[in-house]
Amino acid sequence: MLAAEKFERAAVLGVAMAEEMRRLLRLHLVPADRARDGAIVIDVPYPDAAVVMAVLDVAADCFGERGATVEETRQAALEKLLQLAGFDVESQLNFAAPATRDRAGARG
Repeated sequence: MLAAEKFERAAVLGVAMAEEMRRLLRLHLVPADRARDGAIVIDVPYPDAAVVMAVLDVAADCFGERGATVEETRQAALEKLLQLAGFDVESQLNFAAPATRDRAGARG
């Protein structure tokens, strides 16, 4: 396998991982969940949370991200992953409706 082919496959895998991350976050997104500073807060339950953390840890290593805490490092990696996923403007994930919650917190 040629080096160019390896890089192309790695790029496709990277974009697929970014799309999967965006899909998982969008699945658990509730529009009303915002921090005081305007940041969107997404509660990702287990087992999806384990996948999200693993992908962010690998992405942080790949992108060379560092932060004062593990959470800051993962946040920086997440921002880069979402930028990477944003290149596909025709992705169905751009048009997916976010989840909603009833008063008891159940997803609808």
